[in-house]
Amino acid sequence: MTATITSDPDVAPVSLRKSFPLRHFRQVPGPELRRLFHRLPEPFGGSRDRDLLAMALGATLYVPATRPDLTATIVRRAERGVCSMVIDLEDAVADHDVAAGKRQTVRTLDELADSGEPHPLLFVRVRDPHSIGELADRLGSGAVALTGFVLPKFDAARASDYLDAVAAASQRLGRTMFGMPVLESPALVHRETRDRELRRIGEVLAAHRDRVLAVRIGATDMCSTFGIRRDRELTIYDVRVVADVIADIVNYLGRADGSGFTITGPVWEYFADHDRMFRPQLRTSPFAEIDAVPFRQSLVSRDLDGLLREITLDRANGIQGKTVIHPTHVAVVHALSVVTHEEYADALDILRADAGGVAASEYRNKMNEMRPHRSWARHIVLRAKVFGVANQGVSFVDLLKALVES
Repeated sequence: MTATITSDPDVAPVSLRKSFPLRHFRQVPGPELRRLFHRLPEPFGGSRDRDLLAMALGATLYVPATRPDLTATIVRRAERGVCSMVIDLEDAVADHDVAAGKRQTVRTLDELADSGEPHPLLFVRVRDPHSIGELADRLGSGAVALTGFVLPKFDAARASDYLDAVAAASQRLGRTMFGMPVLESPALVHRETRDRELRRIGEVLAAHRDRVLAVRIGATDMCSTFGIRRDRELTIYDVRVVADVIADIVNYLGRADGSGFTITGPVWEYFADHDRMFRPQLRTSPFAEIDAVPFRQSLVSRDLDGLLREITLDRANGIQGKTVIHPTHVAVVHALSVVTHEEYADALDILRADAGGVAASEYRNKMNEMRPHRSWARHIVLRAKVFGVANQGVSFVDLLKALVES
């Protein structure tokens, strides 16, 4: 089976010698999938649709480039349902290990391409624009295993250098490489320079639109600007100085009028047991209904109730997907990404209407306004393609349990 990936008219298509069906929930057995889903998630690994791939990122798992078993780790995570990963050469690697990390990154990508083993959408987080060309020059067959680059400390001063380097790498490798800028610089965080910085960044991103897969938010660096660290009892939206920056990023770069980009949620840092100061943020009743109270307790003990709440707030603020640093977070992000049967029914009703107006939803619990809700409905249908639609009566608890137990 072959697939062709390119969206750049100046870059020749490259046939992938080996491929596998990259699809969310692929690790869940067929009978369980049919029980859970009204509409099954669709494969997207060979897609050339930038918006579809951006939506499909889901939980993007970071892994240090210096990890000794890097190739095996990527294969193992793919088999467990991870669909996007970042090989990190920046914050996760000590300065004296960067050269070794680059060598291992190239070797890993070549090994994955040559072996035909399953792997997610793969990106490399570089330290500077120069590293993009350096890695592109070193890659052999591994070019077909690489989807693009994560561009940290992305600011107006370096934006063009970064994205020009991504364009040059596309030419060098013979296929389109995507860039994912990380917005986290002090000029963006500081109130007096933020508007100018966002306008300048927006202009550069617009000029390279076809190569920008998604815009990522670096909340950890934003917090460091003020010498603070978000506590595990709080979501990033409780840290007002950072929440204000996120709101402005969405306002400038996340508009639904065709000028915006997919914006992904910042990392959730916590995963270990600890003593709690506040009550858990997860109601008992959804778990009691399916006899899963012990499962709830296990989520709470690993601070995953806070992650669930933050993902919900991400979505409410126009953000899709999330950066994660622990494999246990992946299932949580993906379970909450599945479209509910009610959302899907509303979206289809809205998109079927050719004119404006208002009508009661199929569930008879809300009003659907055909024109104002149309952009929302398009997002729901796009998310349904890659994450599927749950059956009536299936909750995020059912989906999460299926992912954790499969």
